[in-house]
Amino acid sequence: MFKHDKALLREVKVEKPNPQYAALMQEQLGGANGELKAAMQYISQSFRVKDQALKDLFLDIAAEELSHMEMVSQTINLLNGHDVNYKGTEAGEIETHVLGGLAPLLINSSGHPWNSDYVSCTGDLVADLLSNIASEQRAKVVYEYLYRQINDKYVRETIDFLLNREEAHNALFRDALNKVKDTGSNKDFGVTEDSKLYFNLSNPGPNHDTKIDINPPSFEEPLKK
Repeated sequence: MFKHDKALLREVKVEKPNPQYAALMQEQLGGANGELKAAMQYISQSFRVKDQALKDLFLDIAAEELSHMEMVSQTINLLNGHDVNYKGTEAGEIETHVLGGLAPLLINSSGHPWNSDYVSCTGDLVADLLSNIASEQRAKVVYEYLYRQINDKYVRETIDFLLNREEAHNALFRDALNKVKDTGSNKDFGVTEDSKLYFNLSNPGPNHDTKIDINPPSFEEPLKK
């Protein structure tokens, strides 16, 4: 069961309309790494989860993602302003102005419609949690890109909040993965000697033979940027 609370999870404001940036924000509404994708993915995955605590975690985060979707939509509304005018969007997505009457449509920043192919659901907790961790990280990256392309202080505050909530979800899913890391696909497969081999294909020998090494490279030292 879901309930609607009239209050937004966090108030959103803008300094002034900016239809072109509203088009960029569409990516986090109807894009492959957006809020709708996350909500539908976690809800779909939850149907198969038997552990009640984990099931609640999936559904709680999914419900929050729907709240994020509401915040993103309201931000898009405010950025689009109140006058339907396709000239307000000089490049990129114009469907909102010429088809949707300024309604935030379920499309990405290029105008492509959202589709369920974005959703990953395997029925295996380990695989699904790894997918969710990656999803949260990708969403965080998109918000970082969006943050760098706007000077509106209120929009930046909204993005900063959403970005940090993605990090919170990422941490929660990582904790959940630690709980189930030795179950499912991790228990049934990857337990033979073949799973412990590292094929060094970057430095072939003089005869171009593949070197089989049981010691993979170490990444304990920080990578050089």
